[in-house]
Amino acid sequence: MRIFKRLAAASVIAFATLSGSAEPGVTDNSITIGMSTSLTGPSGAYGLDMQKTIETYFEQINKAGGVNGRKLQLAVADDGYESERMIANTRSLIEEKKAFALLAYYGTSPTTEAMNKVFGPARVPLVGAISGAATLRESLGKNPNGRYMFNVRASYAEETEIIVNQLLSLGLKNIAVFYQNDGYGQSGLDGVSDALRKHNLRPVATSTVERNSLDVGKAVDVIAKSKPQAVIIVSLYKQTAAFIRAMKKVDQNPMFMTLSPVGAERLVEELGKDARGVGISQVVPYPWNDTVPVVREYQKLVAKPGSYTYHGMEAYLMARTLVEGLRRAGRELSRDKLVAALESMNPVDLGGYQINYSPFSRQGSHFVELTVIGSGGRVLR
Repeated sequence: MRIFKRLAAASVIAFATLSGSAEPGVTDNSITIGMSTSLTGPSGAYGLDMQKTIETYFEQINKAGGVNGRKLQLAVADDGYESERMIANTRSLIEEKKAFALLAYYGTSPTTEAMNKVFGPARVPLVGAISGAATLRESLGKNPNGRYMFNVRASYAEETEIIVNQLLSLGLKNIAVFYQNDGYGQSGLDGVSDALRKHNLRPVATSTVERNSLDVGKAVDVIAKSKPQAVIIVSLYKQTAAFIRAMKKVDQNPMFMTLSPVGAERLVEELGKDARGVGISQVVPYPWNDTVPVVREYQKLVAKPGSYTYHGMEAYLMARTLVEGLRRAGRELSRDKLVAALESMNPVDLGGYQINYSPFSRQGSHFVELTVIGSGGRVLR
């Protein structure tokens, strides 16, 4: 009787493995993908845009039969751009929602902490984060948790170097840095400092603002005293807008440059006419350029020209990358197979945007270009 029971139990386990139901978040008919992002607070507009884009894309995939016969389900949790909430959300998504994989996180410090404390130790892959931080791009030998972090965008070091080189080419050497006091801001400051050091320069002034705060008065006092020719801003759109307005009020009009996470469209909404002339580095193709195949596909998905955004474009690229990995992983799906499938993408052309991973690299793209906000709030290349 005992032997019979053991054989029966073994048969159940074998059947579950063959059907795919033994892997968390995977059934015969579905795959659950988890996403923690900011849906409320100062950066909530970013997360909502990303969520809508991904859900629309998943609907498109599901209508076409899903991925290897399975429909995609997105479980979304709001973290308000706070580290502890993202960590709690990630744990809940993995343990309670049974997410097979994670997608499109937002922020440097929250994502880094979640990687090292939750999804890395749990060996759950995350594809894509709105962050170019070095902490998410460390060598796998230095940080084994990084094996499960697949970055889709270029690094902050690459963004800041292009910005610095552009400013220097214009003869602007007195460069200050305004940054938010967290991992994102520190990564941006480090990138600017490293880029300037190559030219035997350093920032003429630096000052900070707390994450989710608009108290920029002290920063304006510090930076205005240095009379900079340019200020590189490493913060989100509300802090960026508050800083630029305050600088203009004290008759300081340097060239303002900022990094991709600022969200060009949101900055224009917040700053109005004062946004004109602000430069922004971008890490995904121009969402209005329908000559690029992947942009054309994104536009068709969104279907409303007034709704094209850089964050939406990036979310689409993240989701496309994950779906390609799932397809390559095959019907007998496991997290290890997904990791191996993603590592085999070297390179994959998504239609004018290349993704390039390997067993030793999680840096999907090195694409960076500069844009500027023109008259009427239009983003120009």
